[in-house]
Amino acid sequence: MTQDQRSTSPWALFGAGAVAVAACAVCCIGPLLALLGGIGAASAIGAVWIPALAVVAVAALLGVVWVLRRRRGAACTTEPGPVDLGMPTQAPADVDTHPVRH
Repeated sequence: MTQDQRSTSPWALFGAGAVAVAACAVCCIGPLLALLGGIGAASAIGAVWIPALAVVAVAALLGVVWVLRRRRGAACTTEPGPVDLGMPTQAPADVDTHPVRH
C-alpha cells in the first residue's frame, strides 16, 4: 500500500487540530494577558481613586452650598437707619399746588 492510498485516520485530524489550538494559544496569550493586566490595573487604580474623588466631590458640594448661603445672607441685609425711597413729600396746605389763571 502506498502513501497515497492510505486513508487518513480521524486521530490524525484530532492531533492536527490540537496542534493548531496550541499554536493559537501560544500566539495569542501575550496580548490576552496584556489586556487582562490592563483591565486589572485600571480596576486597582479606580478602587483607590473613586473614594478619593467622592471625598473631593462632597467637599466641593459643601463649598458651593456654603458660598451660596453666605451670598444670600449678605444680599438680604439692609443698612441701619432711614431709607430714602425718593418719593415726593406733600406740600403744605397753605400752598396752592394748582394755580388757576384767570
